[in-house]
Amino acid sequence: MARIIILGGGVSGHTAATFASKWLKEEHEVVVITPNSKWNWIPSNIWVGIGEMKKEDVTFDLAPVYEKAGIIYKQAKAISIHPEGDKSISKNYVTIENVSNEKENKTEVLEYDYLINATGPKLNFNATPGLNPEIDKNTVSVCTADHALHASSELDKIIEKLKKGEKQKLLIGTGHGMCTCQGAAFEYIFNVEHKLRTLGLRQNAEITWISNESFLGDFGMGGMHIKRGGYAASSKVFAESLYTERDIKWITGAHVNKVEKEKVHYELLDGSMHEQEYDFAMLIPPFAGVGLKAYDKQDVDITSKIFAPNGFLKVDADYSGKAYEEWKASDWPSTLQNQDYKNIFAVGIAFAPPHLMSKPMKSLNGTPINPTPPRTGMPSAMMGKAVARSICDMINGKSSTPTHTASMAQMGAACVASAGKGFFKGTAVSMTVYPIVPDFEKYPGTGRDLTYTTGEIGLAGHWIKQLLHHGFLWKAQLKPGWTLIPE
Repeated sequence: MARIIILGGGVSGHTAATFASKWLKEEHEVVVITPNSKWNWIPSNIWVGIGEMKKEDVTFDLAPVYEKAGIIYKQAKAISIHPEGDKSISKNYVTIENVSNEKENKTEVLEYDYLINATGPKLNFNATPGLNPEIDKNTVSVCTADHALHASSELDKIIEKLKKGEKQKLLIGTGHGMCTCQGAAFEYIFNVEHKLRTLGLRQNAEITWISNESFLGDFGMGGMHIKRGGYAASSKVFAESLYTERDIKWITGAHVNKVEKEKVHYELLDGSMHEQEYDFAMLIPPFAGVGLKAYDKQDVDITSKIFAPNGFLKVDADYSGKAYEEWKASDWPSTLQNQDYKNIFAVGIAFAPPHLMSKPMKSLNGTPINPTPPRTGMPSAMMGKAVARSICDMINGKSSTPTHTASMAQMGAACVASAGKGFFKGTAVSMTVYPIVPDFEKYPGTGRDLTYTTGEIGLAGHWIKQLLHHGFLWKAQLKPGWTLIPE
């Protein structure tokens, strides 16, 4: 019997677990360890954050789904990895801390044959003083369903003030110079603007975007060129037109270094320091690894051996630290297998990228201000499925090495970013990009194949976004035909 342990039950971990359970015989075990009792379709949190959906619309209980699939589910937090075992346990194992109130024994040791790190990120709010919505209560977030509920409640207060004729300042974007997920903030600002316009309250609302991107449309991918009407238009022009048409101001190349009640302090790439007042602020935090530790057989800390300084797990990528001009698409991982321990893999946000996709920049004061690479959504699911396939093939004796790959430098992705909810008046930006990581050797000039890198905005995009919401929740709950829905 072989046991696969998957740390994390988000998009990548859940995908890996459900496919591994489907492909393996009953004598093998698939174990999911996650502190969450519910699965959250995170892309729809932005709609919860404007009051257009409920928490129940974007989440479901994991336990019955895993029971149906024959997956062992432990509501727990992974603490450490022991890839060589120790003096008393010869086999590799993980230690976990149970978070369910039903468990009396809080700490547990679980041996594994294969381990998939799919923990996702730690929401590192504390990297910016005053940013934590749960502790500091200055800003809101849409990173979790509960955060989104809070955001909706605070937005309602702004709406009530606008109805009374009071002018309000809204600030939405990234809350640190090294943030990753501009996409969620991008969707949220346009949904807020759309809602206020629909309510007839837009004229008294000043809406400002603040981001660590050096230009609008960078998206953490160094920007892109989009094929439109036979021409190649830059994502910068595409994004600027969206903001201009909706009268949204923007601040780019910004590192938010402190948040106070109704005031944000930030530094620009030119080294200058500024302040921005607000009545409502939704700022995405930077991401970090969840803090897993690793120990060898002698109980010596080897965390720095298998994890990058940011806490994400190292895989089959080039971490030599090349200069920006020397980076290549081939530096990115393909099998997502750890180089030192071949039965450990990492997928989704949990793997350490070898370098930025956006040009690394620092302010004149030496402060890094640049987006870090996005690894969410479609790419995460594709990684989870590929790694699950490789491990199942190895368990079933088909190969001794990974059989499937999922390199972001060799895969495309589709993204539908909501710009306002409404069956007849909603809009969304529909984008495809290939490859995700630009390959300037294969595609000189643009780094991507313009045949498959496109962008459009319209009502049809909103309908697609709505279909994706229902489709992926259906798939994640393993309802009839779930395997037919692509990642």
